[in-house]
Amino acid sequence: MRVEDSQPLISHLMELRDRLLRAIIFVAVVFCALVYFANDIYHFVASPLIDVLPSGASMIATNIATPFFTPIKLTAVVAVFLSVPYLLYQVWAFVAPALYQHEKRLIYPLLFSSTVLFYLGVAFAYYVVFPLVFGFLTKTAPAGVAIATDISSYLDFVLTIFLAFGVCFEVPVAIILLCWTGVTTPEDLKGKRPYIIVAAFIIGMLLTPPDIFSQTLLAIPMWLLFEVGVIFARFYRPREDEETQ
Repeated sequence: MRVEDSQPLISHLMELRDRLLRAIIFVAVVFCALVYFANDIYHFVASPLIDVLPSGASMIATNIATPFFTPIKLTAVVAVFLSVPYLLYQVWAFVAPALYQHEKRLIYPLLFSSTVLFYLGVAFAYYVVFPLVFGFLTKTAPAGVAIATDISSYLDFVLTIFLAFGVCFEVPVAIILLCWTGVTTPEDLKGKRPYIIVAAFIIGMLLTPPDIFSQTLLAIPMWLLFEVGVIFARFYRPREDEETQ
């Protein structure tokens, strides 16, 4: 490889390093700003369960260090969660110079909408799914069984649900990208609607607790978001069609 050819690669790697460093520093600053409120953040996340626990019941910590490390772990996740817009900006700034002007106009709304949809998925899980699911599960315990959820196990559970709903709410963006790249078309997707609905309920069954409420609360939004994605995919023509114009 000639020295002239290696220069662009080196400059790209240096830019990538700088943007990764900025992203890490930004997340670290947000974490440092939030770590003082780590216990308050955990209490907020645990409120949907605490509010429906039977009288006299409480959450527990089964390990000595769990009461300290679990809120810190949650705070680190929240710091990344709140930093997503800045992280996406760094990704956008790195790849934008390699995109055509019409691709920039198409991808920028997708980046914005994917962020909003992920936040909406997490909010939906917290404000709608958790109260219903925890209210149901805490009332199904057999007689004589005390409900005392470990705080670390609870955190792992809610983070999994948050991620499941956040990712599943990205369905419109995924559909638009599939249509834009020519993998499928809105017409084909409309013809496969019955299979999509069945798949949504299967995904809801696999990603949520084993109760009909949470499965349905994930499947129905996925189906509705599928319909939204099909509608907006009509405005994103396949890339081959755009390049021929």
